[in-house]
Amino acid sequence: MTLRSRSLTFLALFTGASLVPGMGHDLAAQVVPRAGDLAVIGGRLWDGTGDTARPNPGILVRNGTILAMGVFDTSVEGVEVLQLDSRHFVMPGLFDLHAHYAVDLFGEGRVDEYTVNPVLFLANGVTSTFPAGEVDPVEARRGRERIAAGEIPGPRIYSSGPYWGTARPGWSHEAMTPDSIRREATHWALSGARGFKAKGIRPEQLEVIIEVAHDHGLTVTGHLDSGFRRSVNPRDAILMGIDRIEHFLGGDALSSSQLAYASLEVLDLEDAETARMIRDQARLFIDQGAFFDATLTAYGYFADREPVVFDYWADEMGFLTPYAREVVESQLPRRPLDQFERIYYVKRETVKAFVDAGGSGQLTLGTDHPSWGEFWSGFGSHRELHAMVLAGLPNAVALRAGTVNAARALGVSERLGTVAVGKYADLLIVEGDPLSTITDTRNGFRVVRSGRVYDPAELFDSVRGRMGPPSAGDASWWKGNLRLGR
Repeated sequence: MTLRSRSLTFLALFTGASLVPGMGHDLAAQVVPRAGDLAVIGGRLWDGTGDTARPNPGILVRNGTILAMGVFDTSVEGVEVLQLDSRHFVMPGLFDLHAHYAVDLFGEGRVDEYTVNPVLFLANGVTSTFPAGEVDPVEARRGRERIAAGEIPGPRIYSSGPYWGTARPGWSHEAMTPDSIRREATHWALSGARGFKAKGIRPEQLEVIIEVAHDHGLTVTGHLDSGFRRSVNPRDAILMGIDRIEHFLGGDALSSSQLAYASLEVLDLEDAETARMIRDQARLFIDQGAFFDATLTAYGYFADREPVVFDYWADEMGFLTPYAREVVESQLPRRPLDQFERIYYVKRETVKAFVDAGGSGQLTLGTDHPSWGEFWSGFGSHRELHAMVLAGLPNAVALRAGTVNAARALGVSERLGTVAVGKYADLLIVEGDPLSTITDTRNGFRVVRSGRVYDPAELFDSVRGRMGPPSAGDASWWKGNLRLGR
């Protein structure tokens, strides 16, 4: 090996450059696989950065990280080879920035479930999640510990801690002064929270949350309102420095004289003045570097459930215990909410307007579906991607929202979001081509999380019939009576 070759190999390994053939040297061949490595060979690769896929050059994974990309000697004993063919499409693992682990099977309030839900997320190719508000932070921590200990498979979970605002049970605006918020937020930051979620918060409270979060290198997201009755309009939150806005863009299109939903459900983007206000608000996001977590489908679950989006490609209720399924089915069908149906379709128009205004790099994927047992959040990422494309977004834009954009929005893009040397080996491998047919993301063949390969079918089988209590006598935990003081 020449001095120049050695230097290039060293540089690539320690700066994150791809080791690919070129310049007369097959640099990848100089990386010698060893026992315990994973080599992903064949198929087509979409690395998360462009609009097209290319033949997979070969991905070598060591200790959960992509070590090199190129052509390797895979005959070394002990190297795990994942051999793909032309049917297979390799992409970054999906990233859900509003991934609820909450369920409410009895209509008596949400509880956080961290036994079946993590498996369903991972089996659907969702390798990273941010819960965006934990109903029971103690239970959420136990769930993360079980995944870390290898007791159950699941995605990496970036803790959000409790809600900040009236979404938290027992929240008192009078008690939650800026000083008390500062103390508590600092506690959660030091306890491992990776971001905060505000919902039902006042301006002076939000300012402190943002300040504490940024002091600790965390991000803040918010389900906000119009400014009505001391709520916070997303426009004002962005000027405070919030990192992400959920659900709707906000701005002058939302009148501060009424709740946001009242304005949103009648928003008419055919009106020139309304369209201008939406463009202005989109530009504020772009200029200030804020991300928009649109959660298009979140309202659709409560609406008419557009069949093309809210269909079943798997028996989702089959993950319930027989008793829990009886309980859930006894509450169906649910009556659609007319307001949410109108909002569902309005949101599609505003997301398209956001992208048209230049916001494609700041759109993220969030499912926001605390389940009542009919649908599960793990499957929701595929519905969200489909809804984005139906809104008029190019497939590649939707896929980036669910991968690299989400990683950037949470501040973890140095190690996640794309397929590149130095990144964690989080991959979704499907049959088909999501760049042409977005619903092909549902056709999971393998999921790789931190270099470990999973078969989605086996993951699904491992939790079938396990969600919910086995009998009425075991239902108290699922109603929150044992944990949440009800």
